[in-house]
Amino acid sequence: MSKPKRSSPTNSGATPKTGGKVPAPRIADLAAASRILAAQGVVDGFGHVSMRHPSAPDRYLMARALAPALVTPKDIIEYDLESNPCNAAGRPSFLERFIHGTIYKARPDVMAIVHSHSPSVIPFGLVDVPMRAMFHNAAFIAAGVPVFDIREKFGATNLLVSDGAKGVALAEIMGKHDVALMRAHGSVACGSTLETAVFRAVYTEVNARIQHWTTALGDGAPIAALDPEEARLADAVNQGAGVRAWHLWRTMVRTQVKW
Repeated sequence: MSKPKRSSPTNSGATPKTGGKVPAPRIADLAAASRILAAQGVVDGFGHVSMRHPSAPDRYLMARALAPALVTPKDIIEYDLESNPCNAAGRPSFLERFIHGTIYKARPDVMAIVHSHSPSVIPFGLVDVPMRAMFHNAAFIAAGVPVFDIREKFGATNLLVSDGAKGVALAEIMGKHDVALMRAHGSVACGSTLETAVFRAVYTEVNARIQHWTTALGDGAPIAALDPEEARLADAVNQGAGVRAWHLWRTMVRTQVKW
């Protein structure tokens, strides 16, 4: 993928130009992704998913500030990588859209991002117990899950990544990992496709539940989590097989709404 172009400056006062038309089916998929994440218990009234513009790497797409389960294609807004809206038309934006813009700037390989407050995941950002890959669908976790503690650079805050500086700090901690935790807040999952990012967000939550259960069941006994080579082999399979889960989830959403 080509290197992202420089985005419109935030202080110019001008509305950034659009990166061009996005095929309607992909807009519908992005709206469906919000509903899928809600249906799978990853998001509730809060959280969001974005997708890099398919033909303009310096733009991304995300719903207006709205509960994920209510998102439709007409709610999708285009942003530049400074997270300035290109076509808001009066629609409100998420305060934490900077999570998305700064990660896209830092990671040309990332094409989609999910931010959630996934409940089973949050405890791992509060204690010194690393997340581990408990089963094959969560093999990507074996590469490590860093924790972003907003206090370290910004002191006491409302814990929201509500500007570019906080987004840059998060992106730096995330590095090349697929998932990062946000202390006392939630997590971020990313992928090379929208489908992969959704898959990782869902199975990060599932893996967290399994790790809680395993820890309780073992009562301090060693956990036979995936080793690095197992994780590499399993994740390679999941890159293709994971689309099966997307088709299931997408079909379930399609039966609920007519766009």
